[in-house]
Amino acid sequence: MILPEILYSTSNKTENNKLGKLVKEGTIVKILPKAYTSNLEQPVNEIIRKHLLQLIWKHYPEAIVSHRSAIEYEPTNDNNFYLTSSQNRKVEWPGVKLRFTKGLQPLEDDYPIHKTLRVSSKERAYLENLSSSRAINGEYKTVEESVLEEKLILILETAGEEGLNKFRDKAREISEKLDMEKEFEKLNNKVGAILSTNPAEKLKSPVAAAQAIGTPYDPHRVRLFQKLVGELNNSVFESRVENAISQEEFNNFAFFESYFSNYIEGTTFEVEEAIDIVYKGKMIENRSGDSHDIKGTFEVCSNKFELKQIANTPIDFLNLLRERHKIIMVGRPDKNPGIFKEKANRAGSTHFVLPRLVNGTLSAGFELLQSINSPLGKAIFTMFIVSEVHPFDDGNGRIARVMMNAELVKASEQRILIPTAYREDYIGALRKLTRQSDVSVFVRMMDKIHSYSKWLNPSTFEDILQQIRLSQALEEPDQGKLTWG
Repeated sequence: MILPEILYSTSNKTENNKLGKLVKEGTIVKILPKAYTSNLEQPVNEIIRKHLLQLIWKHYPEAIVSHRSAIEYEPTNDNNFYLTSSQNRKVEWPGVKLRFTKGLQPLEDDYPIHKTLRVSSKERAYLENLSSSRAINGEYKTVEESVLEEKLILILETAGEEGLNKFRDKAREISEKLDMEKEFEKLNNKVGAILSTNPAEKLKSPVAAAQAIGTPYDPHRVRLFQKLVGELNNSVFESRVENAISQEEFNNFAFFESYFSNYIEGTTFEVEEAIDIVYKGKMIENRSGDSHDIKGTFEVCSNKFELKQIANTPIDFLNLLRERHKIIMVGRPDKNPGIFKEKANRAGSTHFVLPRLVNGTLSAGFELLQSINSPLGKAIFTMFIVSEVHPFDDGNGRIARVMMNAELVKASEQRILIPTAYREDYIGALRKLTRQSDVSVFVRMMDKIHSYSKWLNPSTFEDILQQIRLSQALEEPDQGKLTWG
């Protein structure tokens, strides 16, 4: 018989007799009142820490994980775990000390972490951690204020000013229920400083202070951006006016732009399937997410009015980026459409910009964008900075290419289409720029594919499809070479 690692005694006499028998046989051992384990290999303190939340729920089901434990989710270096309940007390278990603070029972915003056991909502936890506390053996039940400040910056970077203000508004409501107006005032001052509406002197975190006086950025990436700007401004590009005159022609090109942009990312369909998705609203069976990817990308790529929107400030640029990403990724709610990443991401050995530096690095890139002379140069640069920062959980390549073509639409220049047959050239040049700072190969590659895109005639859907087939654009890179002219 395979036993669970943790077992509990109950009010059922028969079941308790079975547990007693297992104890006598040495099959299980008691680790806490009414709690046993079948794990006879690990020390009891390690078993308790492994199943801590489950054990707390069983013994104290109405407690709330609070204060620093609601931020850290694990015992401190001094083995303390902090909770809120109906009374102040300390309970010592092997390997951990439960420290209960008397306080208000769960609010509707506090969320279940294990069955009925709840954890303070993010807003409540921040207020709790701004409350006064005395040190016990040199340790506080609250995290350092600098920790909270950097987490506030993360909210700003992932959800923007609107998201941070919503967080503050919710914290204000909760503070009134908890009688924590003083704590809210501290939080309010910090949010104001981070948003540059309050003085920054009181901020504890150097990162937060840098945010308040000037958005932090990834210096390595910005140096790479600067090098690319130099190459682009020293390059001479042919002026290639947009071929698509009517909205129908614009849509014809946008279809293949969307199709290939998704194909690059592994969202592969036959052209006929993509036609059904885009023009007939048919979702492919068992591929709803993939179908929405193509439909969402087309929705942005075919909207000439939206693509002509101009960002005059870094904030405008970030907002455009979020809004367009939200449309593209609408079918992937698990990928947080329109919200910048909270966790670092990577592709192979390439580590992209850290979440807390996304806003600053994109803003620095936007400022450099203003110094580029040609529309194609602006388009190439925009695509690269978005791709290099990788600001979202998913859909970064698609949104990078959308932002690239938006620069060309604004200038009435030919948009760029990167077909399947050219995928390895495109990805290889991107890697060379990212890993080796080789700007020339990347710029030549993009100029070449811009020439191909100009060659395509979108006057009818059949015309452009025929050209795409003749140029071997639909072939995998190892099966065909892109040809035109």
